[in-house]
Amino acid sequence: MAKKDCTGKSSKAAGGWGALKSVGRQLMGSGKPLSGAKTMLKANQPDGFDCPGCAWGDPEHGSSFEFCENGVKAVAWEATKARVTPEFFARHTVTELRSWTDYDLEHQGRLTHPVRYSPATDKYEQVDWETAFAEIGAALNALDDPNRAEFYTSGRASNEAAFLYQMFVRLYGTNNFPDCSNMCHEASGVALTEAIGIGKGTVLLEDFEKADAIFVVGQNPGTNHPRMLADLRKATLRGARVVVFNTLKEKGLHRFADPQNKLEMIRGRSEATSTDYYRPRLGGDMAIFRGMAKIVFAADDASLAEGRPSVLDHDFITEHAHGFDAYRALVESTSWETIEEQSGLSRSQIEEAAEIYMSSDKVITTWAMGVTQHKHSVQTIREIASFMFLRGNIGRPGAGLCPVRGHSNVQGDRTVGINEKAPASLLDAMERELGVPMPRDPGHNVLHAIGAMLNGQAKAFIGLGGNFARATPDSQLIAQALGNLDLTVNVATKLNHGHLLPGKASYILPCLGRTEIDRNSQGARQIVTVEDSMSMVHGSGGINLPASKELRSEVGIVAGIAKATVGSDVVDWDLLADDNDKIRDLIARVLPAFGNYNEAVRKPRGFHLYNSAAARDWKTPTGRANFSDADLPDQTEWQRAKSDDQTFVLQTFRSHDQYNTTVYGMDDRYRGVYGERQVVFMHPKDVALLGAEAGDRVDVIGCHDDGVDRVAENFRLVPYDIPRGCVAGYYPELNVLVPYQAFGDKSFTPASKSVMVRFRLLEK
Repeated sequence: MAKKDCTGKSSKAAGGWGALKSVGRQLMGSGKPLSGAKTMLKANQPDGFDCPGCAWGDPEHGSSFEFCENGVKAVAWEATKARVTPEFFARHTVTELRSWTDYDLEHQGRLTHPVRYSPATDKYEQVDWETAFAEIGAALNALDDPNRAEFYTSGRASNEAAFLYQMFVRLYGTNNFPDCSNMCHEASGVALTEAIGIGKGTVLLEDFEKADAIFVVGQNPGTNHPRMLADLRKATLRGARVVVFNTLKEKGLHRFADPQNKLEMIRGRSEATSTDYYRPRLGGDMAIFRGMAKIVFAADDASLAEGRPSVLDHDFITEHAHGFDAYRALVESTSWETIEEQSGLSRSQIEEAAEIYMSSDKVITTWAMGVTQHKHSVQTIREIASFMFLRGNIGRPGAGLCPVRGHSNVQGDRTVGINEKAPASLLDAMERELGVPMPRDPGHNVLHAIGAMLNGQAKAFIGLGGNFARATPDSQLIAQALGNLDLTVNVATKLNHGHLLPGKASYILPCLGRTEIDRNSQGARQIVTVEDSMSMVHGSGGINLPASKELRSEVGIVAGIAKATVGSDVVDWDLLADDNDKIRDLIARVLPAFGNYNEAVRKPRGFHLYNSAAARDWKTPTGRANFSDADLPDQTEWQRAKSDDQTFVLQTFRSHDQYNTTVYGMDDRYRGVYGERQVVFMHPKDVALLGAEAGDRVDVIGCHDDGVDRVAENFRLVPYDIPRGCVAGYYPELNVLVPYQAFGDKSFTPASKSVMVRFRLLEK
């Protein structure tokens, strides 16, 4: 097999001219470059739309345009000139389309008409809206148990659509709400609820301007939430310490060249986004924070012995915390040998990081999926929270906990009720408002839904956005599971692989995008709302004409299915579908924290939802912030793999040219990979250990011992600065190796950052 190199020069810094060139290509590729550029100027603006990309917060005190390469890509992707019409489906069978790449499918353009799958022709064919709604409703009502249906939600759904969706599904009779948060930040929600009484972070964006130190753990802002880079850069420029724990050396966590800084661009300069960078082994973050806590306790003992002030915030611990003594005993009993082995860092490195923490009055710790997608993720986040409690770094300006969400409204969807284990307070309020009982039994999360599909319990799937088939683990099993269903329905803006695994009856229902104008029957322009990672709720109104006159809003589609399924005796679905203000009034009655929702959300920058932990109001069973009581894991996956030098631990992640499962292009200039996605990043010595060379091709073989063969075929080895024994590559291509039965304790989040694999070297 001929060797063809896909690697090249990587960017010296995130942003810069590379970002501008990439943006130019995306806008030109959309076929509407001028329209796309004008549209981007309205992203995250008071009179515009909320960016359909990440959930990084917007500054309350600013209104200027913030350049974001991924934001431009998301807008160009949505505002493309290309269209997927009924004529397109007439030319291509589903079997043929299934052989296309994710990139090729989505670059066909925007869906324009509702379509229904015909098994006789193996094609999707146009169907009118009312027929589609009636047939979907009839299929749902034909099930012998509502719990045989799974109702998936993507984080791109608005608060209004998500609230209507959960109301419909509960009236239908189930709490089966697998949603995208199950696959990313569920561990954050579980851990923070246990630790501080609310499953959200506690900081505002303005706190990043006040922090003395920011600990960035297991996240890559340059690819996943680029606007964060500007805030990290500002922090380093004013003298704050930005401490990074990340397995790979990522460009965005090293330097950032601001494309909006003309002088900087002319001079080709950039500024640092971090001051200290540590590269732990996969799964080693919990050990790092345990080690830093060990240093803090030792320093506190030394200070008290020498008559100096305590290092700990005893006032916070005494007044606000529970379980301190047990946690301290746990920390002090943990050996340095275990901490160094699991973390991959030396004691001196951990001491350096701990000294930064102790010398900083105000500290923020922020994390993403590098922390949340392990078996012991909940324990790790509990450890992070406990470490922050030691010096009272929560509930005061410039300090706090900050899980950074992915999609722009994954947090908002959970706030308004997309939850398979809804709190009793929500269900009680729904019953008071609607006057009918709500189902109380816990429903299915993503992994439970997959299991129900595989064992035949589930018979129907409705997806409100997203690409379930490619976002979930165990790709081959998921394809089998979806194909066995009686009904599949996907609400979407573009074609994806999830649509090409039809059940006996299957529908694709095209919706308006975030950038498009939504008018009601009276011609009034509708807005929707979203919640970012800082609990800020923003209004969003599209500015572009719809891609097709046939498109309906997500709200309108949900209401149409609901009306056809449960009728309008309890809820006037037509009334709500025609006026988003009425939905917001309903949300505020059920969830009083939203206050005067319609008035508040029309203010510039929206409003902040009350965050109990930020106010040091602990909604936990103890009435306090709870220290962790968890030991370090007996072994991390890296420790299990190291006993065999042919076994490695794999993490899946995004390339720079994608967002979640959406692939914008084939390049990853930050890591120096061009024109290919089937690559595996590996330490050069590990490449040699395999008897291979840079650029050789391998099959990647999963090592989960459950009798299922999992193989990702024909991947290229790319030497990279990554700890030995750890490897990395892109999803969704490598999701085939992630067993759906391998998940986080308590969170059921797929363990996509700790997959045991081996390699089979292919003939050169």
